[in-house]
Amino acid sequence: MAGQAFGVIGLEVMGRNIAMNIERNGFPIAVYNRTYSKTEHFINETAKGRNAKGAKTVAEFAQLLERPRRILIMVKAGAPVDAVINELKPVLQPGDIVIDGGNSLFTDTERRVAELKPTGIRFFGMGVSGGEEGALWGPSLMPGGDFESYQHLKPVLEKIAAKAPSDGVPCVTYCGDGGAGHFVKMVHNGIEYGDMQLIAEAYDLLKNVGGLNNAQLQDVFAQWNTTELQSFLIEITQKVINFPDPQNPSRPLVEQIRDVVGMKGTGTWTIKAALDLLVPIPTIAAAVDSREISMLKNEREAASQVLGGAMPRVIGQKCDQYGPIQQFIDSLYPNGVQQFANDVKDALYCSKICSYAQGMALLSAANRTRDKGGFDFHMKLPDLPMIWRAGCIIRAVFLEEITKAFRQNPNLPNLLMDARFVDMIGQRQRAWRRVVTLGIANGIGLPAFSGSLAYYDSYRRARLPGNLIQAQRDFFGAHTYERTDKPGTFIHTEWSEQTPPAKSPEAHEQDKARKA
Repeated sequence: MAGQAFGVIGLEVMGRNIAMNIERNGFPIAVYNRTYSKTEHFINETAKGRNAKGAKTVAEFAQLLERPRRILIMVKAGAPVDAVINELKPVLQPGDIVIDGGNSLFTDTERRVAELKPTGIRFFGMGVSGGEEGALWGPSLMPGGDFESYQHLKPVLEKIAAKAPSDGVPCVTYCGDGGAGHFVKMVHNGIEYGDMQLIAEAYDLLKNVGGLNNAQLQDVFAQWNTTELQSFLIEITQKVINFPDPQNPSRPLVEQIRDVVGMKGTGTWTIKAALDLLVPIPTIAAAVDSREISMLKNEREAASQVLGGAMPRVIGQKCDQYGPIQQFIDSLYPNGVQQFANDVKDALYCSKICSYAQGMALLSAANRTRDKGGFDFHMKLPDLPMIWRAGCIIRAVFLEEITKAFRQNPNLPNLLMDARFVDMIGQRQRAWRRVVTLGIANGIGLPAFSGSLAYYDSYRRARLPGNLIQAQRDFFGAHTYERTDKPGTFIHTEWSEQTPPAKSPEAHEQDKARKA
C-alpha cells in the first residue's frame, strides 16, 4: 500500500495552512505535532474528509510516508528545528528529504546541511512568504539545497505556490546550494523592512505636512494602488489607514496604535550579511534603525519637551509665526496639496527602486565564489524577482520590470543601471529631492527616503571624498593608498608638519614669476 506523499511537522497556523494547501493540490499528507491533541484536532476537524493521516510519534509519522520521504518542518526557528531534526534522524533513511520552512538564519541551514550529509539525509532550507493566507492559497517559495533532491520536491512546490498574474508561472524556483533559500528569504525580508518604512514616511509627510485626514489618506493610497506603485503593502495600507477603532468607531484605529515597532531579527541579519559582503544597503539599514529608535518611546517623549528644532508646517495653512519657512514650503507647491501628494508618490517610487536595487546587489554578492568573498550559492538572479511577483509580502507590479532587467542582462551590476530604471528615476528625481528637502525643513526624519537618495547620488558620482579618508588613514595608520595618475598601491607617505603644503597651479606660476 502506497504511503502518504508528503509530511508536515508543526501544526500552528502556518503548518496547518500549508498542509491543507498540499492536500488540496492532490498530495496525500501525513502530519505530526509534538502535542498530539493538535494533531487530533487537525485530522478530525480542519482536515476532516481529506486525505490526511496523523501520527502520535515521529517513528509512526515516518512509517506513513512514501520514499524518498519529503518532510516539511514548520516550527519556530532556532533550537526547535534542531530538536525536530534530532528526533527524525533515527527514523529516516539515506535519500529522505527534510525541509525547514521557518525563518531560519541561512548559516544555521548551512550547518544543518553539513551535519546531515554523513547520514545521507538531504536537508533543504526554504523561505515561505505570504503569511497565513499565502500558506493556504499560494505562497512564494524559496527553496535551497541539493539540486538533485529538488527534483523530488518540484512537483509539489510548483502546485502549491502562488501563480504570477501576468503569465501564471509558479512563484517558486530552485534558489541554489546550501543555505541559499533562507538567504533569499532573508533578503526578501530586508526589502520588506525598507518598503514598509518608506510607506510609513510617505504617510508621515502626507498627514503632517500635507494635512490630509485618514479618509483622504485612504483615497490617496487607493489611487496609488492603481499606478506603478501597485503592491500588496500599498493595498493593505489603504485598508488599515482609516479602519475604525472597535472601541470608538468615530476615530481611525491606526491613530490609537502605539508607535513602537517590533521585529524578529531578519532585518538585522540582512544588515550583518551586507557588512560581511561589503554591500551598501542604506535603505534597509535605515528601516532597521527606525524600528530601533521607535523602541526608545520614553526617551523620545522626554526629548520632545527639551530638544528644539523645526516643526511640521501644513502646506497652505497660514500662520504668522512660521514666516519665511512657510513661504518657502508654499513656494514649492503653488498648486497645493495634490501637487505635494504627487511628489511624495514619485519620491516613494524612486526610493523603492533603490531598496530593491540594494537587495539584488546583496544577492549578487552572495552568489560570488567563496574565494571572492561570496557564498558560492549558484543562484540564477533573473529567477529570484520573478518568484516574488505573487504570494509574498513584497509582491508588486514593478517586479515585472526587475525580472525583465535581469533576464536581459543577468550580469547587471546594479538595477539602477538598467535603461528602464534610469528613465523612471530621471522622470521623478526632482520630486524626490523636493520631498527630502521639505522633510528637513519641517523637522521630519526621513531616514529611508534620504538614505535612498544618498545611495543614488553616491552611486552616480565618479569621484567621492574618500581620497581624504585614505589620506587620513595613511597618516595615522600607514594604511597606504592608490594614486589617480599611476596604477598600483603605494607605500605609506611620511606625512609631516614640516612638509610644505601643496600649492595651487596659480601659486606655482607666481613662484616662477618671482624667480624670473
